[in-house]
Amino acid sequence: MNYIQNKTAVVTGASSGIGAATVKALLDKNVNVVAVAQNIERLNAFVDPLKQAGFNISGYAASVADLDSMKSVADFAVKTYGSVDILVNNAGLMLFSYWEDVAIDDWNKMVDVNIKGYLNGIAAVLPQMMKQKSGHILNMASVAGHQVDAAAGVYSATKFFVQAMTESMRKDLGVNHGIRANTVSPGVINTGWADKVSDPEGRKAAQELNKIAISSEDVADAVIYALNQPDNVTVNDLIISPTRQNW
Repeated sequence: MNYIQNKTAVVTGASSGIGAATVKALLDKNVNVVAVAQNIERLNAFVDPLKQAGFNISGYAASVADLDSMKSVADFAVKTYGSVDILVNNAGLMLFSYWEDVAIDDWNKMVDVNIKGYLNGIAAVLPQMMKQKSGHILNMASVAGHQVDAAAGVYSATKFFVQAMTESMRKDLGVNHGIRANTVSPGVINTGWADKVSDPEGRKAAQELNKIAISSEDVADAVIYALNQPDNVTVNDLIISPTRQNW
């Protein structure tokens, strides 16, 4: 059963990795998609071939860290497709470092994107969902939101925040308004993130972890499973990990 066909989804961090795989999986389910990313050239390079192939997709360049930009995304989705039914809060940063490195810039970047970015996305779409009296917000979490590694303290803290925030949303928005909220918590994924870690020791540890990683498409399959449920069913948190990941 395809419960999400003809619905409209906003996906952040959509031009690569889990976001791009999720967009393609949603399009295969006949969902209208507004793909959001910060780099307009990369976004267009991803969106244009899909649009030419006949899918109902639009690209929108925006920073999740900017509330006004995200409100513009929601307005665009409603004007273009008539509704906002799904938000996939996916844009995120995973920057490893040890506390002794005092990597303040990395800490602030993760707070701005992983916490404030998610809140901005929710604030942008929620008024429309309340008006519709329906909607589904999926927050991309992580196994790091269930347990903590020495080199991932701030990243883990942002994902613990996402878990707590989503559980509160489930108890408020779900119970009182029928607007579903849930998380998908991936383990190690091969999205190229390991090479982006600025701290040399952190990068080495990340590259070692990446050897057992699952693919973005594996995670996108889990996202579709969580979204494609009847209205009276919420998959609260779905953990998907590599078979050989031992934490």
